[in-house]
Amino acid sequence: MGDIALNDEQLESLLDIAAAAGREILTVYNQSEAIEVEKKADDSPITLADRNAHKLIEARLQEWTPEIPVFSEESDTIEPSVRKSWDKYWLVDPLDGTKEFVKRNGEFTVNIALIENGVATAGVVHVPVSGITYLGRVGLAAYKIEKARCTKISVSNLDQNAAVRIVASRSHKGESLEKLIRHIEHKLGEVEVVSMGSSLKMCLIAEGKADIYPRLAPTSEWDTAAAHAVVSAAGGRIVDTGFKDLRYNQKELLLNPNFIALGDSAYPWQSLLSASLPD
Repeated sequence: MGDIALNDEQLESLLDIAAAAGREILTVYNQSEAIEVEKKADDSPITLADRNAHKLIEARLQEWTPEIPVFSEESDTIEPSVRKSWDKYWLVDPLDGTKEFVKRNGEFTVNIALIENGVATAGVVHVPVSGITYLGRVGLAAYKIEKARCTKISVSNLDQNAAVRIVASRSHKGESLEKLIRHIEHKLGEVEVVSMGSSLKMCLIAEGKADIYPRLAPTSEWDTAAAHAVVSAAGGRIVDTGFKDLRYNQKELLLNPNFIALGDSAYPWQSLLSASLPD
């Protein structure tokens, strides 16, 4: 993807690294035999593609920015006391959506984010199968790259009379999300529910194809950071259920609270949603 000029060295480097990791993943994905899956200590799945993408990303980031630590889902254990000392680091999910990868449905991504003082300030989300990439840097812009075309993207302004477009998990919504959707329908009328896998759900907010993505179930910080940076660069926000901005590396366990990705920040989301959100 080196022929695409973003006029930003940081984003161009992230684009090249994510695309290279995507090629590593496709080498395994396109094999004719079934994909071999192992279990990690936490019982989550891991494949050769996860490992190969991790090694490539870690090596490339360390070569490019040796002064910035790299923390990946597949990294060796790093003590919380060490992590807490970092004011800047790379947060990586080398293959987000391993279950989708094993199913070969195409909805998995390479996620790389730069975290500065708890804030996701730059990120890339690359889809190896389609070649589509989302990337952004806060204070600059957000972009979607598809078929060698680079387009600036932004969240949609929500028309008071338009149906709210809600992003939901393809596999299951859960009781809390079903309740929230019913609440919005009661307040605003019929809503449109858009289904999508992996971190692409947040990217739909960034490119203006959806208005809200409530995630009322556990996620890890590496699942969200890259897409969070893209959403922020596109003019959106990601907040917890108390409507405080989602932050990173704030606690020992790298789990996000329940959160909501929002497109139009000027829309009165808090007054609409607060009564129906779980604690």
